[in-house]
Amino acid sequence: MTRESTPSPLRTSRRTLLKGAAASIGALAAPALVRAQGTPKIRVGFWPVAAGLPFFAAVERGFFRDANLDVEPLKFAGAQQVMEAMLAGRSEGSANGTGAANLAIGEIAQPGLFKIFCTNPSNARDVLEEFLVAKDSPIKSVAELSGKKVASGPGIQNVTLAKTMLERAGAKGATVVELPIGQHVAAIATGQIDACYTLEPTGTVGRLNGTARVLEAGVVAHYILGDPMAPWHGGAASLTSEFIQKNPQVAAQFIAAYRRGVQFVREQPEQARQYMKGYTAIEGALTNEVPLAAYMLHDEFKPSDVAYFQKFYDLFTEKGIFSRKVDVGSLLYTAKA
Repeated sequence: MTRESTPSPLRTSRRTLLKGAAASIGALAAPALVRAQGTPKIRVGFWPVAAGLPFFAAVERGFFRDANLDVEPLKFAGAQQVMEAMLAGRSEGSANGTGAANLAIGEIAQPGLFKIFCTNPSNARDVLEEFLVAKDSPIKSVAELSGKKVASGPGIQNVTLAKTMLERAGAKGATVVELPIGQHVAAIATGQIDACYTLEPTGTVGRLNGTARVLEAGVVAHYILGDPMAPWHGGAASLTSEFIQKNPQVAAQFIAAYRRGVQFVREQPEQARQYMKGYTAIEGALTNEVPLAAYMLHDEFKPSDVAYFQKFYDLFTEKGIFSRKVDVGSLLYTAKA
């Protein structure tokens, strides 16, 4: 069953975020809705990338239902819309895979907006992000994308990262265009673009249908953090501070149930993969081919993890995307938050 809230354009405005947040923000409910009695509804925004797997699994395995929680998954076209829904009071949180920089922009617009309780760090081993080219493309490195047309996912996080990585790789004069990730493979296949910076499962889709290949994976860790094996905390699950403050016990129960989803993915990844179906572009047996990001809960962060996360955020301050420095440590959830 599909539920639909007030529609909004798929293309997010480049105007002020507060204006975008005040506008109607559309979302499509995911295939499964979790219903419970006696607890406030928890509407959780996500977009269709593999990193959201713990949330998908927690819904489908009944972990939220077991905790007597009323959870409603809301599917959005981009991470910025997930954040705007939180700003507008149309959502109580985000699932993993929601751009952490997009969330930080919401924090700048409304200080104290949310708390992060889980991230999905990725790198060259735990793959989420990558550059793709056509299967038969002669391009062998990111540096060879000079002068090429390169797509990125929608939103300021994707665009800023794509431009910065191309610059640092030595790809001069490349043009970055925003395109929904569901269109990346088709755009490569038709020659509309020369390459794309994208998120899984896009690379798997392109490889399996024979139209695209991975040029390089773990690219943010490589070009932004300076180490292909560094943890890039590019996506985050969060709850609004307002919801946590009004419902501290329910928030703790939600995070505990979400933790079950993370543990399930960690301990039974092959069984968990099936829950990408209906939430991402991957279906059936093809889910077995998708690489998985790692996951880090709020109480698992080490100082080095916070430092790498902060380095990621500082890039956006340096680029002028953030109007002020955003302190990662202050955004992490604690039981007393």
